[in-house]
Amino acid sequence: MSILINKDTRLVVQGITGRDGAFHARKMKAYGTHIVAGVSPGKGGQVIDDVPIFDSVAEAREATGANASVIFVPAPFAADAVLEASFAGIELVVIITEGVPVQDMIRIMPVIRQNGTRLIGPNCPGLITPEESLIGILPGNIFKKGAVGLMSRSGTLTYEVVNMLTEAGLGQTTCVGIGGDPVAGLYYQELLEMFENDPETQGVVLIGEIGGDAEEQAARFIREKMTKPVVAFIAGQTAPPGKRMGHAGAIISSGSGTAAEKIRAFGEAGVPVAKEPSEIPGLIKQKLGW
Repeated sequence: MSILINKDTRLVVQGITGRDGAFHARKMKAYGTHIVAGVSPGKGGQVIDDVPIFDSVAEAREATGANASVIFVPAPFAADAVLEASFAGIELVVIITEGVPVQDMIRIMPVIRQNGTRLIGPNCPGLITPEESLIGILPGNIFKKGAVGLMSRSGTLTYEVVNMLTEAGLGQTTCVGIGGDPVAGLYYQELLEMFENDPETQGVVLIGEIGGDAEEQAARFIREKMTKPVVAFIAGQTAPPGKRMGHAGAIISSGSGTAAEKIRAFGEAGVPVAKEPSEIPGLIKQKLGW
């Protein structure tokens, strides 16, 4: 099985007529993702690479039965694009766009929760269930179907670690890039619960970074609820306090959010933390007894 997406996922691409949207729609389609529609206001009725274009998500969903959306629209309009998809009844929305204002995310989060919409992102690479469906900008060729789930705040580290897992013979069930913004959709705890309930996922890799307390919350959930083995890595272990490191949420402030605190929390939960990404395949194999 998998979590969130599979071969039956029916995807609509919001912003498909833009440069990035068109490019990645072709990539996703080539991977095997079932793209049923694109949305670009004012361009309804057109067809791009055999994908019909609609003026609104509501029209696209009614005509095609789409149940997931990926957003490539510019940052000032991304939050409203999420709301449009949510009110149209789309179950899963993935925001690839970076630079979405934090105030916009704060504004829409209560609304989409009330609507029952699941959100990944913003500022994320998306997610993939290998050999079934890819939503976003992930390089599909490095992923392999298997038994390890993965979640990460860093897109680049996702690619690096997945490539190492694949080369070590450790395929993946689903890999999710949750993004590095301070206000985002699904995070570690929700995804850990999904992996825990997925019968094909036997172990989980969690890639975190400095800033916030999401990793500490994840460690608490693992200690109290998880029966499957988890291995972690924390990026930014040498970052100075008060300096943002890459992601908007990757900042140590007021003495909190440090790598040391996160590593300690995982240690107390029985989760081994790799010192280098290259250690992850060996640690997960050890935890799985392979």
